Amino acid sequence: MKWFFAVFLTFSIVFLAIFGINCVYGTIFPLKYTEEVEFASEETGLEPAIILSVINVESHFNKSAISPKGAVGLMQVLPSTAKEIANNLNLGEYDLENPQTNIYIGSVYLAQLLNKFKDLQVALCAYNAGPANVKSWLADEKYSGDGTTLEKIPFAETENYLQKFQKNYKYYTQKIK
Repeated sequence: MKWFFAVFLTFSIVFLAIFGINCVYGTIFPLKYTEEVEFASEETGLEPAIILSVINVESHFNKSAISPKGAVGLMQVLPSTAKEIANNLNLGEYDLENPQTNIYIGSVYLAQLLNKFKDLQVALCAYNAGPANVKSWLADEKYSGDGTTLEKIPFAETENYLQKFQKNYKYYTQKIK
């Protein structure tokens, strides 16, 4: 067993020396679809790091991802949400598996939530758990003392979502300076 550990440790050190730590980070924090992200950022005013972080948390950059609830693509947009956004933008036909379309629609939706709730953390909670849930949390003193920010998040999934987002956001803001 000690022999195996020594070989594994040696291999790991050699691997990192040859390929560098960026190879490991590149797997955890991919940097893909940068042109599509830049376009969506310019159109919505969201920082590219926010969009990249949401994509990584939602789908880990899998453009064909479909959630158990039916959310589709890179930013895991529900078809009903996409339809509403597309109608408001007069997009006509669209394909949520198309990276540019999915990133654009998801970013527009997140920007709308940020405009509505005025706080990124709250907007991200709404993106994950739905705006109706977040609205009820903000009205409940158990979760919000001021009606605009959340002190406690009642859904563990949404709490985990925010933690993952924050780790991603920290990395992407440093990476794309």
